[in-house]
Amino acid sequence: MLFISGAEWIWIIVIIGVLLFGAKKIPELARSLGRATGEYEKARLEAEREMRGYRADIKPNREKLEEIARTLGIDPSGKDDDELRAEIEKVIGSSSKKKE
Repeated sequence: MLFISGAEWIWIIVIIGVLLFGAKKIPELARSLGRATGEYEKARLEAEREMRGYRADIKPNREKLEEIARTLGIDPSGKDDDELRAEIEKVIGSSSKKKE
């Protein structure tokens, strides 16, 4: 089991997927995953635009910061504005680095 290469692992995962979901459900699951990824990217880009506006001294109010944080999956409760901005920039930065 230790000597299985990367390509063989992909086939093992595909076979398990077919067994679990059935061959007809796999394309539907892939489409759903694609849509979810697209929605996440749109939200990330929107948040990035908002933060660029913030960096240009167009300071968003607390509600706007909380909305951006929730869009990115960050819980804004109990955090001040600076902590919230730092977490937003961290999430935006980490997802930008993944694309490169």
